[in-house]
Amino acid sequence: MISVKHIVVTCALVALLSIVVYSQLASVDIFWAFREEDGGTNWQYVSNFSSSMLIIALSITAIRLAFTRRTARRYNRELEEIRAELEDRVKERTATLDEANVLLKDSNKALEEEIDEHLETTTRLRLSESYITSILRSMPLMLIGLNKQGEITQWNNRAEEISGLPTAAVMGKNLWQAYPTMTVTPAQIKKAQDEDKTLTIKYSQRGQYHFDITIYPLHDQRETGVIILVDDVTQRVQSENMLIQRDKMSSMGEMAAIMAHDINIPLQAILKDVQTVRQELTEEHIDPIGMNELLEDALIRGRQAATVIQNLVEFSDSGAGEKQHANITQVMDHSVELAEDVLSVTKGLRFKDVAINKNYADELPELNCHAPELQQAFLSLFRYACHALGKVEDPKHAPVINIEISEFYEAIWVRVQHNGLGISIEDQQYIFEPFFANENSVATANDQPINHDNEHFSAGDRLSFAHFIITEQHQGQIAVTSDIEIGTTFHIQLPLKSADV
Repeated sequence: MISVKHIVVTCALVALLSIVVYSQLASVDIFWAFREEDGGTNWQYVSNFSSSMLIIALSITAIRLAFTRRTARRYNRELEEIRAELEDRVKERTATLDEANVLLKDSNKALEEEIDEHLETTTRLRLSESYITSILRSMPLMLIGLNKQGEITQWNNRAEEISGLPTAAVMGKNLWQAYPTMTVTPAQIKKAQDEDKTLTIKYSQRGQYHFDITIYPLHDQRETGVIILVDDVTQRVQSENMLIQRDKMSSMGEMAAIMAHDINIPLQAILKDVQTVRQELTEEHIDPIGMNELLEDALIRGRQAATVIQNLVEFSDSGAGEKQHANITQVMDHSVELAEDVLSVTKGLRFKDVAINKNYADELPELNCHAPELQQAFLSLFRYACHALGKVEDPKHAPVINIEISEFYEAIWVRVQHNGLGISIEDQQYIFEPFFANENSVATANDQPINHDNEHFSAGDRLSFAHFIITEQHQGQIAVTSDIEIGTTFHIQLPLKSADV
């Protein structure tokens, strides 16, 4: 802003300049306009003229100063606005920088926490990897990992023990080149990968060894492959077979006692008929017609005894040979016929006194099976059913066994239902276990021989033998549903396509 001091200085300079100009121009007689007639200068005019000129100069200067001050004020206002705007911008920038600093601090803190979590996760992963590796190495099963090319990626301690090959010697090599005696074939590996499902194989050499082999396809891996688990179950299978064999022998003992009675009846009749014929041969008058009737009766009795013996021989067949295709309805009918010949249980109830209702589906496909073993399983179910039917004390009770056979989802379904005394929930949990016994069983704690009389026999109280035949020998399933007041139904599923490999 222009001050009064500046204005005064400016006017003084203008006056001084005017005097200097006048003094300089005096030599050229610039005052001719102010001279009198006598040649003298009228200084009054000069003074008035100079004052006027000074006033004019001051006025112009004042006007210029006014415009300059006005312009200066306008510039000052603009500068103030610019300064205010700059201050606002500085404040905004400062706030932005403060916010950015806060965000940066938060980000740094979050990054530090993430780094800490990453380090902790890395540590846990390392521990988990070490733990899992230790588990795999220590597994009692033979564990082999293969990639898609059949090269070994995992080889645990058990694999080293069985094969005699250290891990370092087989890693990265083809399985069948490194271990030629491996029982799993490339075709089985390919099948598990193509079908993308777990493949279970039971490999055995009867009387020598038994293996349960499981092939797991790997999922969500950078490089696909399979895991092979080989479980040596030889000892377990042998122990189970011993239990099953004892169970079977228990059933055979019961059957032998019953069949001895059934055979004795026709034999006694045959002997009586023969004695009568021999006695009549000594008499003078022989009755050919009577003798023929006696011989015919003896022949029928003999055939009856022969049928019982033949059924016993077929029943005793272990069925250990190759599976053969058989008509399941014929197997069931033969089992019913066998049961009618041999089964006699409590309170004099015989199987032939039970009403048998059959419901077979039409055009059932043949089943690849061990027919004699299936007959043994069905006979065990009939024995159990007959035993339960004999426990019903209602004199008006009509014992019934319903047999239904159908085909469903590539499997044969067999249902055996009876209206005898049902099975409790607790007993249903153990009915298929070896040597299951309830309060009616008489097997002792010291595993003494079981009493096979008509009132008590443990073979009628357990179905481990039938369970073994259905599940192990035929890769099927057996289940039970029961109600104490209504009766019991056994459900059997037998796959049409054999799972044996």
